[in-house]
Amino acid sequence: MVSSIILANVERSKINETAEKLAETEGISEVYSVSGNYDLVAIVRVRSNDDLSDLVTNHLLKINAILKTETMLAF
Repeated sequence: MVSSIILANVERSKINETAEKLAETEGISEVYSVSGNYDLVAIVRVRSNDDLSDLVTNHLLKINAILKTETMLAF
């Protein structure tokens, strides 16, 4: 099991909508609206690094309101 944390900057008017889309995405177990440099934090739990790569490069790119992400692997 691969666990990671994705930090996201999102268009200000679409934070709630984007959080809902992320929460519905397979592999994302939790989504939080946070203060600080990022708008949303998503907790990801997938089977493999390939699944994580697919989630980040294919699924997140389809959410237009996401402006920037930073993905951190949990050890």
